[in-house]
Amino acid sequence: MTTTVFDRMTMPPCATLLGWHLLDARPEEGWIRIGFEGRREFCNPAGFVQGGLLSAMLDDTMGPAVFAMTDGKLYTSTISMTVNFLSPARPGPITGEARVTQLGKTVAFVEGKLMAEDGTVVATGSTSIRLVDSAKALR
Repeated sequence: MTTTVFDRMTMPPCATLLGWHLLDARPEEGWIRIGFEGRREFCNPAGFVQGGLLSAMLDDTMGPAVFAMTDGKLYTSTISMTVNFLSPARPGPITGEARVTQLGKTVAFVEGKLMAEDGTVVATGSTSIRLVDSAKALR
């Protein structure tokens, strides 16, 4: 796997909570694959991973696609995010993939999806992201 900016940083607590781990990345293409753990503690009364946590996983896939593409030079702040829930997500491994569709000077657009262990797409999303100089955002 390609060396990325994530090899040089400590994961934030929210990423640790979600079980975030880099599976693959092609920074030059703006593409990333992230692994998450859909823990039982994340489930709603029906036994499926709650939608807000799936949204957080999508957000924590799409933003890092930009961060990796810019080698950590640009930090992302979500402006808006649309999520479509396609199938219930059972507890267990969840994989996120995202691709930067447009990287501008101040805003980026990214599309992503989450998949269950069997490959079923459980959610898709798109986001517009404000780009901030990482030196100013990460202190």
